[in-house]
Amino acid sequence: MTSTARLCRLLPKGRKNIKAQIIKHYQHLSDREAFVTAEMVRNAYQGFGSEYESLLGAFDKDIASLKRRVGKDRALGTYKLQVRSRNYVADFLQMNFRRNDISMQVIDEVASLVEELTPDFIKEFAVYLSNDRGLASSTIWLTCMHLKGVVGRAHDNGKIQRNVFAQFHISPKCKERTFLTEDDGEHQSSELRTVMTHEFEDVNLAFVRDLFVFMNFTALSFVDLKELTTDNIVEVNGEKWIVGKRHKTGVPYQVKLLAVPLQIIDRYRDYPKENPKSVFGEVNYWSVCKKLKPVMKECGIDKPISAHCARHGFATMTLTNGMPIESVSRVLGHTNIVTTQIYARITTQKLDNDLTMLGDKLNQSFSNIKRA
Repeated sequence: MTSTARLCRLLPKGRKNIKAQIIKHYQHLSDREAFVTAEMVRNAYQGFGSEYESLLGAFDKDIASLKRRVGKDRALGTYKLQVRSRNYVADFLQMNFRRNDISMQVIDEVASLVEELTPDFIKEFAVYLSNDRGLASSTIWLTCMHLKGVVGRAHDNGKIQRNVFAQFHISPKCKERTFLTEDDGEHQSSELRTVMTHEFEDVNLAFVRDLFVFMNFTALSFVDLKELTTDNIVEVNGEKWIVGKRHKTGVPYQVKLLAVPLQIIDRYRDYPKENPKSVFGEVNYWSVCKKLKPVMKECGIDKPISAHCARHGFATMTLTNGMPIESVSRVLGHTNIVTTQIYARITTQKLDNDLTMLGDKLNQSFSNIKRA
């Protein structure tokens, strides 16, 4: 006896279209599920059931919630990445299971367990992203974390019996972050100095160079640079500071304006802008990154430099010159110092300076002690 036949015996009689409705719900579930029970059809007929019954259904709910937060506490790019991850899962289901969706429930039918979503699913998904899609390890990590998060939230909300991906772990294998070097005092030439002093015939390249240098000396992200206005520049004890909240996290940050960024601000003070309070006017991230390539090429620098590299350059430069990591983290506007440690690579020069200082202190303390 089929699931629909058993269910028809349980439902009240009196309406001619009940059977037709049951068959309709059964067919709808069959299109999504590999295994359909009488309970699933009954719940669908009675209007019960979880909005997290299916994996893509859960993804879509999370995406809809995230979309409402765009422009408030989430960026549009974050939303687009989540949508991309959802589409990768949908393609994976079609390719490997010939399915439009998959249930996240553990189904008990005649005392046998049928697991739609298993721990191996996400492992096979990671292999698919690598072998079939050819994605970088960092993208695979992010996509798998999106998938793991959707299933984890469904479990936390009591929508599914267990989190089958709870034990899954994958390393992001982040690439070494690129930045422009500065003088090490002896051997290494300064790439940053080369870029700062180069004379560009193209005024657009010169403008992009100035934006990059400004971020390198202030640690501003591009979106914070874009939104920077004269209202963010305040005077404290006779010196000018940038005070604001990071667009991405809303975390307050403050950074003292040194001579170089002050000169750049003055250079574009009378630059025509739609918003008179804007420091640099309307700028586009991708346009700036695109122009950074010829900027670096003209300066003889062969590195994959993006606008975001300036923040990493600031972190590295300040740590190398002895600024405590706690202060660097405050300037960067990080909520966790671990994030700062990712950005701020401890250079050989910094390590050498620290060990030299330690050696000087130890020499003073132990120089008069006679060894046994």
